[in-house]
Amino acid sequence: MRRQSRFWNNSVWFFIGMFVGMSFISQVQAYDENEDRYWLAMNMYFEAGNQSDAGRIAVALVTINRVNSWGWPNQIDQVVTQGPTYVNWKGNVFPIKNKCQFSWYCDGKPDIPEDSKTWEECLKLANMIMDEGIYDFTHGSTHYHNDKVDPYWNKHLKKTLTIDNHIFYK
Repeated sequence: MRRQSRFWNNSVWFFIGMFVGMSFISQVQAYDENEDRYWLAMNMYFEAGNQSDAGRIAVALVTINRVNSWGWPNQIDQVVTQGPTYVNWKGNVFPIKNKCQFSWYCDGKPDIPEDSKTWEECLKLANMIMDEGIYDFTHGSTHYHNDKVDPYWNKHLKKTLTIDNHIFYK
């Protein structure tokens, strides 16, 4: 009998602890202080991974300029992932293919950096930009495109510079 009551007491305390712990955990919100660096590096990697450091930094500056501009979200992750979404039958939210601000985010391909050297270089650049800041040599650019395309919106903006195969505008 004594063994049963000890088991019962331990079980009761275990479930009370789980309940209290779960209610506490559900109220805690996670924050990753490196999240901005991650999204900045991801954007550089997928938008300009094959470009020079200047091209990669210019892409990062466009991202930051959007964060600091009216009419855009005020967080790097929200700028990078901005675009229309849909909800699938399971209730999961996905970006609509080829409708995002940055094409890599909704191109339907996996968003996993495969070239570790390029990924490390992008992470280092993101850390440098976030820690030290950098002169905006794009002159406030909020848009860019590959020189192989001619999007409708570039006629309404001022061209600021060309780096590698990207043309920048504000």
